[in-house]
Amino acid sequence: MEYNTQRKKLVIPEYGRHIQQLVDHCLTIEDDEERNKFSRAIIDVMGDLNPHLRDVPDFQHKLWDQLFMMSNFELEVESPYPIPTREELSTLPKKMAYPPNESKYRYYGTNVKKMIEVAKSWDEGEKKEGLKYAIANQMKKNYLKWNKDQVEDEVIFNHLEELSEGNLKLSEGDSLMNVPVQNTNANSGVNNFNSHKNKKVNRNSNYKNQKKNNNHPKKQK
Repeated sequence: MEYNTQRKKLVIPEYGRHIQQLVDHCLTIEDDEERNKFSRAIIDVMGDLNPHLRDVPDFQHKLWDQLFMMSNFELEVESPYPIPTREELSTLPKKMAYPPNESKYRYYGTNVKKMIEVAKSWDEGEKKEGLKYAIANQMKKNYLKWNKDQVEDEVIFNHLEELSEGNLKLSEGDSLMNVPVQNTNANSGVNNFNSHKNKKVNRNSNYKNQKKNNNHPKKQK
């Protein structure tokens, strides 16, 4: 008996050993036309193994690239797509730069920062005043989602003024909307457990009382 550990290592294990054997056989075909025909048949079989990907763009392109990978880039056939090289597929992608976020109040989010920049460009008037209150209310909501504690409106006003570099100011006598503090998942789980426990105790108590009444029927006069 031959074990898989003694066999050739699969390049793409998801396709299994039979597909790898077909690719290896394709490398041995000397006739160009027959080899091209056999390679297209392998592509069809590979596509049948992943029918849910048939509607994905460039799916056929991906299959052909995988075929050349399984042949160790030694297969010479006519491909409808550019034939990849080992260097192209082994090149690591470039690292993506993270968006800069220098604000120390990250819990307010990027959208609030964009709204502040828009409000700074507006002329003074009722619209800008309304926008300042809308931004401050949104800041209060985001703050409570992050901290789970009540916050004074004066704190929001100070943060708004700081983030806007002193351009957006609200009076300390003004007030923002009241935002209820959301329960954390842990507290919610404890409350659900206690509620379930109380219901179970009540059911057990009702069952015992009913059983007691059945065992001691009232005497008839």
